[in-house]
Amino acid sequence: MTLVGFAAGVLFAIGLGIAGALQPRVIQGFLDVTGAWDPTLLVMFVSALVTFGAIQQVARRMARPVLAPAFAWPAPRPIDRALIGGSAVFGIGWALAGVCPGPALTAALWNRRIAAFTLSLAVTIAVVDRFRPGADTESCE
Repeated sequence: MTLVGFAAGVLFAIGLGIAGALQPRVIQGFLDVTGAWDPTLLVMFVSALVTFGAIQQVARRMARPVLAPAFAWPAPRPIDRALIGGSAVFGIGWALAGVCPGPALTAALWNRRIAAFTLSLAVTIAVVDRFRPGADTESCE
């Protein structure tokens, strides 16, 4: 299963590169809705949603996954203040940095500015997970 996860990650990273999501100028161009707006990421987002939706429909009809004994669906969670606040902070950070955490992991390999962002992101996540009471650290597995 680790190999399948690794292969999926590599495929995801290649897709981000092809879509231009590893370039801060593309991210900032998408977020600049009042200026020189760049719809490149909108095409990527819509393509991802359509692909995910189709595959999700197929998976929900399957008795079990092809390469695992059972599905590990995440438990539904309510929309609360922590989710809304965290989403707002994420969006502000994304807009200011011009890079999303997923693409940052790939782009950090050759861009020192993004590597600094990725390192600070990892440290912040570790600190929040360590010190926030009731921090959700469990995975969906």
